[in-house]
Amino acid sequence: MTNRVEHSYTADDIQVLEGLEAVRKRPGMYIGTTSLRGLHHLVWEIVDNSIDEALAGYADRIQVTIDKENIVTVIDNGRGMPVGIHEKTGKSSVETIFTVLHAGGKFGGGAYKVSGGLHGVGASVVNALSEWLEVNIHLNGKEYFMRFEHGGTPVADLKEIGVTDKHGSVVRFKADPTIFTETLEYDHDTVRDRLQQIAFLNKGNAIDFDDQRFDYKPVEFLYRGGLKEYIAFLNKNKTPIHQDIINCEGEEDGIQIEVALQYNESYSPNVYSFCNNINTHEGGTHEEGFRMTMNRIINKLAKEKNYIKDGDENLQADDIREGLTAIISVKHPDPQYEGQTKTRLGNAEVKKVVSDTFGPLFERYLYENPLQTKIILEKVMMAANARIAARKAKELTRRKGALDFASLPGKLADCSNRNPELCEIYLVEGDSAGGSAKSGRNREFQAILPLRGKVINVEKARLTKVYDNNEIRTMFTAFGCGFGEELDLDKLRYHKIVIMTDADVDGAHIRTLLLTFFYRFLREVIEGGYIYFAQPPLYRISKNKVDKYAYSDAELEVLKKEFGDKYSIQRYKGLGEMDAQQLWETTMDPAHRILNQVTIENAMESDMVFDMLMGDEVEPRRNFIVDNAHFVKNLDI
Repeated sequence: MTNRVEHSYTADDIQVLEGLEAVRKRPGMYIGTTSLRGLHHLVWEIVDNSIDEALAGYADRIQVTIDKENIVTVIDNGRGMPVGIHEKTGKSSVETIFTVLHAGGKFGGGAYKVSGGLHGVGASVVNALSEWLEVNIHLNGKEYFMRFEHGGTPVADLKEIGVTDKHGSVVRFKADPTIFTETLEYDHDTVRDRLQQIAFLNKGNAIDFDDQRFDYKPVEFLYRGGLKEYIAFLNKNKTPIHQDIINCEGEEDGIQIEVALQYNESYSPNVYSFCNNINTHEGGTHEEGFRMTMNRIINKLAKEKNYIKDGDENLQADDIREGLTAIISVKHPDPQYEGQTKTRLGNAEVKKVVSDTFGPLFERYLYENPLQTKIILEKVMMAANARIAARKAKELTRRKGALDFASLPGKLADCSNRNPELCEIYLVEGDSAGGSAKSGRNREFQAILPLRGKVINVEKARLTKVYDNNEIRTMFTAFGCGFGEELDLDKLRYHKIVIMTDADVDGAHIRTLLLTFFYRFLREVIEGGYIYFAQPPLYRISKNKVDKYAYSDAELEVLKKEFGDKYSIQRYKGLGEMDAQQLWETTMDPAHRILNQVTIENAMESDMVFDMLMGDEVEPRRNFIVDNAHFVKNLDI
């Protein structure tokens, strides 16, 4: 354990800011939602408290368990919560922590130098939204216990129950089913990935995860290399262009900075930032400082090495970021957040601290490693040359960007309504299905855009080829919202963009290609909730001129029993096998269709999946197929 904060942790360190009223009445105000995401938020709050002990240097192991009844237990080997009487509340500090909103050592300014939990609402809200919660504390050779029920009510005062040679805290809780009515089932992968991320960000601190509900094996996350190991993990499906993972650490004015980076052969940048273990996916001053410093140093070296001649334009940020995987982690004693979701770091001083600490170390590395510097400079110069060529192609796309029906013969069949909120566009595989869709649609609000063949794989293509691709240009034109820095969702012409492909392997491939395009070029459209998958039926079962449709094998079995004997079954292998009326009834009629909305829950995980499925590395893709082949019951080849 390192960086220990030499400060007492007693009842006097627990500062009370406000009461706990109305948490149960308005849980969304405190955890955002009572859906699965809000359920997970309870886990993060308790884990954050244990991580605070680790950040202060008093804990180096955290254990998280989910048992078969979805009871969560979090154990740390920190100091143990204080057990004395709190001066302001007149109650034990443990009761104060778990029954008073925003009561904790992190608010006192002394017990914790840096806290990851400031973004949240603390253990008190977890208690308020739990059916019951128990706390065991190991402190100064003694064990203490306290239990709360019915949304935070103490069963009895804190009591000493024995002696112990351990130190730390144990929190065990069961979420309240009257609050979390949608689900009480924690998602294994979500919890696992978040705990792994926390372990990457706090090197040397072990996190054990034991999910006892299924056949999962307990796992330990321990990364002594910290961010360097994180970069290696993120780049495992990519091909690095230089061997070293560059790592820079420093501290200034009590603000700790760590940056790790490595370039790879891909064309997409992946830069992630954190403040006190919180993923600041909206960026902020730490990302601005990193970007400014990278631009300054790379341009300086490019000029010194004569990659940029006198009179040439400087390298731009996009050139320098192409193929870059980087993580910026800041530990700040008083972070200030901005943005719609409060995940943009706003502290102005952080920009300078990043520049002052990361800049000299990064520059020194480049001067001391000329071979790796040469590889990086050649990579960014290739990106710059491609950008210049792509700019010409982009200008051509922009010139065709004002929707001109004459320029789209046989392509877009637009709808008559001009209210984007009511309009939807179907991206349809092939001209045959496109013809049926055009005939069967509701022309008032449904537009059809047939796509010929398979869209270009943007994961493997430079911008010049992407912008020069006819299908890509047609989609940009039809959507009307622009792309890149000029993207404006207010100009999006359809608030439902529906990907409609055959229910076979080729259809799945085309969906993946289209989704890759949206993720890389129109990610805001996905994040806005505008992208959907249509779900066409797999079967038509007929008897006595009565037709019904099944969207899965299970539905087909139900219909077989309903129809009895002497029925006929048609297996649809493509949209083109349905006439216009059938396509409308099964896949396009809002009253009966099934649409699956595309969301991005975890940007890093999404990026890794796209790299694995669509990138150049074959081995990770082969392993994925082998590992998941047993999930596929019916496959048409």
